[in-house]
Amino acid sequence: MSRVPGWLGRLGAGLTEMSERWNERRAEAERERDESEPRTSSDEQVPPPPDYAPDVPARPDPALAVPWGVRVAAEAGWRLLVLAGTLWVLTRIISAVQLVVLAFASALLITAILQPTVARLRRLGVPRGPATALTAILGFVVMGLIGWFVTWQVMENIDDLSGQIQDGIDELRNWLLNSPFHVTDKQINEIAKNLREAVGANTDQITSAGLEGVTVVVEALTGILLAVFSTLFLLYDGKRIWEWTLKLVPAAARPGVAGAGPAAWRTLTAYVRGTVIVALIDAIFIGLGIYFLDVPMAVPLAVFIFLFAFIPLVGAVMSGALAVVVALVTQGVFTAVMTLVVVLAVQQIEGHILQPFILGRAVRVHPLAVVLSVACGGMVAGIGGAVVAVPLVAVTNTVVGYLRAYSRQSALRHSVRPRGATAMGPVEQQPAPSEAPSE
Repeated sequence: MSRVPGWLGRLGAGLTEMSERWNERRAEAERERDESEPRTSSDEQVPPPPDYAPDVPARPDPALAVPWGVRVAAEAGWRLLVLAGTLWVLTRIISAVQLVVLAFASALLITAILQPTVARLRRLGVPRGPATALTAILGFVVMGLIGWFVTWQVMENIDDLSGQIQDGIDELRNWLLNSPFHVTDKQINEIAKNLREAVGANTDQITSAGLEGVTVVVEALTGILLAVFSTLFLLYDGKRIWEWTLKLVPAAARPGVAGAGPAAWRTLTAYVRGTVIVALIDAIFIGLGIYFLDVPMAVPLAVFIFLFAFIPLVGAVMSGALAVVVALVTQGVFTAVMTLVVVLAVQQIEGHILQPFILGRAVRVHPLAVVLSVACGGMVAGIGGAVVAVPLVAVTNTVVGYLRAYSRQSALRHSVRPRGATAMGPVEQQPAPSEAPSE
């Protein structure tokens, strides 16, 4: 038994020696095979160019070959194209549902006027339902009385006004004949003939517009009903509607939007209240001026001035021009000039004193932005779009400014966040969106 372990040891040593020799031979065979195979280097695969071949420099990366300014312009260009396409799609959608959009926008403007009354009644202890119903009924009754009053005044004075207009046209004709402009009777008759021919050529269009009057009336009634119901729900349940809207916003952006919404609502409320006050002052003073100048239909013209004041800049020009034309054809050139002086004086006081004092800096919009927004709103949705365009621009300006300030504050809080604080710390410290647009 003592010889068996020694025999096994010698056998193991022999097997180990054979394994080492086998590994050495395999390593030598691999080295010989690597030396015999051609190298995979690109320098040895490609033959060198001949001596007579010209030197061709290596082509750079195409992205590096494009100038930096062109690359920046291209990056900005395709993003602008995406934004333009998005705006075009939104415009088409708004045009398709124009009635609904204008009705809801009108409801927002009316709510901005009536909501302080609801809040005041709530503070006096009136329940939310009766406060909303009482405010809405009083508001719509007042607006209905204004519309009825304008219609009644126009119908009452239309006969007298038509006679005065005819007399004014005759006086204007005589003035032109005796004026230093050297206008002849033949030229005046030619202008009248062209006007009659234009009216006759458009008779079919005028008739078709009259036939479509029923459709226009139905659409107007539908829009009024939508605006009334939307106003009622915004006054009664505006807070819950706003909280539900916040749920559609991504969680990361929800705190900023929750603060931007009340800021936008305050801007819209201030704009509507200020516009109503300024329009009322314009209507009163211009109406008094044309009344003392014996211009007919002074009260309806004052109401038209009040309504047109909701279209910034353009509405003031249109209402002032209407008053001047009525004064010209009914009372003569001198009265028309005095009416123009009254209109310009009141509008200058409005633009330089009333609007900065009443509206303030929060809703101030540059005149160029006002003109462009009114033009775009009018092209997209007519008169309703022109009325809504400027408040939309003012609200957008407020929202963008608030989100920019919120982003800077969030970045500052992240930069000074103490150790151990989570990344969501500043977001969690934001107040809950308890303030709604209509509260």
